[in-house]
Amino acid sequence: MRAIHHHQQQDDGQVTREAPSPTDSEVRDAIEARHDLEHGGGRADDHEKAEEGDETSGDTNLVTWKEPFDPENPKQWSRRRKWAAVFCVSCFTFLSPVTSSMVAPALPDIGRDLNIPGSLEQALTMSIFVLAYAIGPLLFGPLSEVYGRIIILQLANVIFVAFNLGCGFCRTKAQMIAFRFLAGMGGSAPLAIGGGVLGDLFTPEERGRAMSIYTLTPLLGPAVGPIAGGFIAQETTWRWIFYSTTMLGAAVQVAGYFVLQETYAPVLLGRRKERLIRETGNTALRTKFDGPEEETRTVMVVATALTRPFRLLATQPIVQFLSLYMMYLYGIMYLVLSNFPALWTGVYGQPVGLAGLHYIALGVGLFLGAQLTAPAQDRVYAALKRRHGGVGRPEFRAPTMAPGAVLVPAGLLVYGWTAQARTHWAGPDVGAGVFAAGLVVGFQCVQGFLVDAYPRYAASAVGAATVLRSLAGFGFPLFAPTMYDRLGYGWGNTLLALLGVVIGWPGPVLLWRYGEALRRKSPFAAGGGG
Repeated sequence: MRAIHHHQQQDDGQVTREAPSPTDSEVRDAIEARHDLEHGGGRADDHEKAEEGDETSGDTNLVTWKEPFDPENPKQWSRRRKWAAVFCVSCFTFLSPVTSSMVAPALPDIGRDLNIPGSLEQALTMSIFVLAYAIGPLLFGPLSEVYGRIIILQLANVIFVAFNLGCGFCRTKAQMIAFRFLAGMGGSAPLAIGGGVLGDLFTPEERGRAMSIYTLTPLLGPAVGPIAGGFIAQETTWRWIFYSTTMLGAAVQVAGYFVLQETYAPVLLGRRKERLIRETGNTALRTKFDGPEEETRTVMVVATALTRPFRLLATQPIVQFLSLYMMYLYGIMYLVLSNFPALWTGVYGQPVGLAGLHYIALGVGLFLGAQLTAPAQDRVYAALKRRHGGVGRPEFRAPTMAPGAVLVPAGLLVYGWTAQARTHWAGPDVGAGVFAAGLVVGFQCVQGFLVDAYPRYAASAVGAATVLRSLAGFGFPLFAPTMYDRLGYGWGNTLLALLGVVIGWPGPVLLWRYGEALRRKSPFAAGGGG
């Protein structure tokens, strides 16, 4: 603890000397992101302490966390309280992807009732929901870094519930497409904000297990959705798909109201400052996250926050590469999901109900991949941290990415060539399961790296990555039928696997070798040089 205090005091000295310009958003971000002023290489413990405002100095007007224990500090909450928050956020994150794919078995019925005759237009009814994922995180992620995680998460879920219910009452094609898009906007918030919540709650060496649950839910949702949607459409009408998911969303909303509490350190310390000002009358109180002029804070901070994901995507090589890899993974996932029924009904001649059960293979692969990666990621991170003298770095996520980068193309090859040869149905299922396991490994490591490297701006960084991945999730299923018609399952999946090798295999090596140097040059990243 003395060592921590020593670093914190040095950080305070730097903070009080900095004078960020209220007219230069880049300089503001650079100063706000100076989490590791003593060790430019990105020491995990130090930059997270600075991020939280956990500092002790002679400045009696500086509002910080209490030492050695502060019950309001999210990283010092009880395990039960932390994991309740993780479970609730994961439920939010599960809800939206389930809704995105749950309509797939009912698309012909929806097309008949709402006069949507073309298969492409029917597919658009499903994919428009995912297209909204490319826009929502650019709004909700940065706003959560201004007003707090939980209020934005809850308000966005209200939007999702309202417009998803509206889908159930639609009478025209235009209404369905518009309401699906707006529901997707609201449902996109957990995908951008959830990673930031986990970064607020856990230290890097504890984060892997929580990240495994959080990253599993948005991948498991599209696999579970078509199974449930098929049975609902078969037993009732397609409108009950929307009614049922709306009721589930309302239940999660109520649970979140009682379970979720704010986790973002700048907001929590800001509330503490305002409370102390009311109690003491001392208007000179401040936190390390305050701007130089409070009256300029709202307009300037909101404007800066809303442009931050674009600047991260435009200027940060780490964000660019990880976004590209996540784009590939998410696009391939939705491509396989959208084409799965055609394989089993068209090639294998199975009835629709039985064909839907093959989604279980994807679910099993996702579950096993998540459960195996979670402890492995934490152990690898802790071991590498010990080996490097107790210094934690985001680059310690890179070794765990390697197995996922191998499993994805391997699973695609097995899936494609066994389907091409029309082997026993277990062959494509095994390939799909291996592919799904590699998928969740890649997602966990990418999101973990982004949260570690950009702890203060985790929501913006994840939001920037979500843009590209959502565009891929919208676009990849549209060309899947043409690709498989021309190349077949064997060569079509070989092409996708080769793309995964080109993008995924060099990634862990490059991040391991150059990640620290790139972070040092970044005004946003942990250990950034500003």
